[in-house]
Amino acid sequence: MTIDADLDFGDDGLVPVVAQDVDTGEVLMLAYATRDAVARTRETGRAHYYSRSRDELWEKGATSGHTQSVREVRVDCDGDALLYRVDQTGGACHTGYRSCFYRTLDGEEVGERAFDPDEVYG
Repeated sequence: MTIDADLDFGDDGLVPVVAQDVDTGEVLMLAYATRDAVARTRETGRAHYYSRSRDELWEKGATSGHTQSVREVRVDCDGDALLYRVDQTGGACHTGYRSCFYRTLDGEEVGERAFDPDEVYG
């Protein structure tokens, strides 16, 4: 697969990426990637994304140590979304939870905290 030809990065140059635990199937997070982020992921085997709020490429876990080793990248049928199947080290969510999907629509916490974000990020 050539990244430029087969993926639809939309008008903003971004493709949504779902990160899923390869062993449990748990959905860990949703992020976005640029062509460069996808290329870096393929080159290194570590998840790279694009931060819309910081306007920069980032490697998951570079600051926290809570990394994602990418075992497989899947493309959806339309070529406009990706699935990273990962080995997650520590929590995936910057709030300290294992998954970013740790609460229900009603606000009930259903996930488990994996780390204290104050200790990790200061």
